[in-house]
Amino acid sequence: MIGTGVFTSLGFQLINIQSEFVIMLLWIFGGIIAICGALCYAELCAMMPRSGGEYHLLRETWNPAIGFLAGWVSITVGFSAPVAIAAKALGHYAGESLGIAQPAWISVAVVILVTLIHLGHLRYTSGFQILFTSFKIILILILIIVTFVLTRSRPMSLTPQPGDLQTLFGSDFAVSLLYVTYSYTGWNAAAYIAGEIRNPQRNLPLAMLIGTAVVTVLYVCLNLAFLKAAPIDALQGQEDVGRIAAIQLFGLKGGNLMGLLIALGLLSSISSMTWAGPRVAAVMGEDYPKLKPLAQRNCYHIPWIALLLQSSLVIILCLTVDLDQLMRYIQAILTLSSLLVVIGVFHLRRKRPNAYRPIRVPLYPLPLILFGGMSAYILVYYLINKTSESLWGFLTLVLGYALYRIVGKTQSPDPN
Repeated sequence: MIGTGVFTSLGFQLINIQSEFVIMLLWIFGGIIAICGALCYAELCAMMPRSGGEYHLLRETWNPAIGFLAGWVSITVGFSAPVAIAAKALGHYAGESLGIAQPAWISVAVVILVTLIHLGHLRYTSGFQILFTSFKIILILILIIVTFVLTRSRPMSLTPQPGDLQTLFGSDFAVSLLYVTYSYTGWNAAAYIAGEIRNPQRNLPLAMLIGTAVVTVLYVCLNLAFLKAAPIDALQGQEDVGRIAAIQLFGLKGGNLMGLLIALGLLSSISSMTWAGPRVAAVMGEDYPKLKPLAQRNCYHIPWIALLLQSSLVIILCLTVDLDQLMRYIQAILTLSSLLVVIGVFHLRRKRPNAYRPIRVPLYPLPLILFGGMSAYILVYYLINKTSESLWGFLTLVLGYALYRIVGKTQSPDPN
């Protein structure tokens, strides 16, 4: 989960919102919504533990066509775009810290390196992931502790100020919430590798729920540290807010070093999505004979064709599209997929009330209402205010449905 968003979003939010109180509410509310989504996914994933994420869940909950469209989205943009965003952010942080004029090539080199690692034994992939995730969390904790304990930082107010109420119900808050929602993307990532998790009916829900809760606390504290370390006008509109905050704390050399460390921390985000994404394509290859090449695995049981396909798309995006465009393009279409999964909890409780559910959504249906309301709001906002991005998302779905008609029937009859 901890990836590009938390190290870039604050600069965009501060363009129109200068209230620390409102900014903190943004990150807290975003975490609550993510936890609601994780609770809903946990119920369905424990019922139907198989790799594939939305492709598998929507196929089993609704019908094969909807599942195929979700899988198509995952293959084309659902993972390749976030990997490209993380890689571009890594390149930007490293490029700014080292004074390199063409950071895009850093991004491409990192994508190739991570791809090669993921073509090997799962033991090495897992070790790489644990190493850089741990490094990133330690780095964040150090930055938080240094800001609040060991340095004199600027004064700030976390109490409501005049005008904050209007901001909370205004369009600026809505736009900023979109960035926050993207930053929490990944709370459902464990669902994509369910088939590679021991005891998935127990460990899969725990991974999503504990992970989301921990990340929410880290996000709130880290953004508070950024605001406390650097003046708002220094952060406004900047992508590398972590590096700028570190410059305020440690000076230029220390800030550049922190920028490099943050870039290294982003490796785990690139790695996690490089791990999860090809599993969707592989599961689709298992289900559809005409997509069988995507299911081919090497001697380490890695879906190598699906992995190389995703990494090729990532490299193209790194070299052709800017970060903000990618974020706007994928947000609505990913929100639609996760919304359909969450609604599926309600659908299956009516359709299969006696099915075995190792975990049930607590406080049902409140988490569904909160997550569903937020998702519907994002979709309506994009339709009205981001028409071109919405049209590109619609075109992506149309192309996916056309491919579904070509691919035809699955190898096994639909369980529904």
